Amino acid sequence: MRSFLFPLMFILGLMPVFGTLSAQSKKDVHARSILIDAHNDFPSNGVSNGQLFDSDLRGKTHSDLGRMKEGGVDVQIFSIFCGGEQVNPYAWAHREIDSVQAWVERNPGRMTWVKNSDDLTGAVKKGKLGTMLGVEGGHMIEDDLAKLDTLFQRGVRYMTLTWNNSTTWASSALDETTRPGSLKQLGLSEFGKSVVRRMNELGMIVDVSHNGEKTFWDVIALTSKPIIASHSSAYALCPHRRNLKDDQLRAIARNGGVVHVNFYAGFIDSTYEEKAGQFRKRERARVDSLIRTGMQPDYARINVAREDADEYLRIRPSISLLLDHIDHIVKVAGIDHVGLGSDFDGIEAPPRELNGVEDFPKITEGLKQRGYTAKDIRKILGENFIRVLKANEQH
Repeated sequence: MRSFLFPLMFILGLMPVFGTLSAQSKKDVHARSILIDAHNDFPSNGVSNGQLFDSDLRGKTHSDLGRMKEGGVDVQIFSIFCGGEQVNPYAWAHREIDSVQAWVERNPGRMTWVKNSDDLTGAVKKGKLGTMLGVEGGHMIEDDLAKLDTLFQRGVRYMTLTWNNSTTWASSALDETTRPGSLKQLGLSEFGKSVVRRMNELGMIVDVSHNGEKTFWDVIALTSKPIIASHSSAYALCPHRRNLKDDQLRAIARNGGVVHVNFYAGFIDSTYEEKAGQFRKRERARVDSLIRTGMQPDYARINVAREDADEYLRIRPSISLLLDHIDHIVKVAGIDHVGLGSDFDGIEAPPRELNGVEDFPKITEGLKQRGYTAKDIRKILGENFIRVLKANEQH
């Protein structure tokens, strides 16, 4: 596998080089790092709930523009998502992109588009929220490479090849593990391979979160650019189909890519799903009633869980488990291959210390307490993703 190393001088120009962590520098590590969250579902959640990102949504959502600043988020990659049941998913994608564009246009002093590494550098220097897009689910291109090209032109810089639903050209982790007999295609079809090749040509990052193992290994064998998992955690600590096994972590490291750890309780705590199942049985009628109004099923479940926040708080795991996943990926893949992909506003239950984007500094503090250096923390918070973005831009 070819190497994707490249000079990082443009990153170093944005911040001082840290030595040992003095008392003052410990306080400054978070503020002086570039914090990039690789996956936030506010666009689809906001559309479902009629919420505006640039309004005060504290207590209602995990995210809003004001709390992004409070949490020190420099660049947010917003997920453009709809489930496999959605009619006209490509049109739905444009609807969500239009929403994000409206936020940026209404807030020119606080937000700015990021479509490449130069834009990212500019956003950080100006102190504006760098706004990026990733499509979650290859079904949204409707088996049409021209639609992939158009989404890239609109600013999409990664695409998750599948969501839970498989496409006609790639199999998902859900289908490969729970209903393999339903699959017409295992792994990448020839068209699927053409999608990956076209993404490499465009400079759109291939995202393997949600992908089945066969799809994952087909991507590894084919891609000419570094990949990401935008919101996945470690299977060895929590054996969920959405997490990555150690051989996959090592393969991503060899590829030069990055695994962005997901904050969802069910992906970091192996005991969570059983405990949450008791609540879900009781909540089923309320969830179904919201779905009948046209709300996407995942967001119906999230909204109902938010109504029962006190009960969920009792079963939400500690942030220490999230840090354990970071530790494990560092141990297996290396410090250069881990990042953050919160999945905020797309999950019912993050760790109990992380109630929203304002709480990102708690992760930095936890990493410091575990002995990570300032250099290590900068890599995890954002520099590793910047390296992959830069490598995908190269032709």
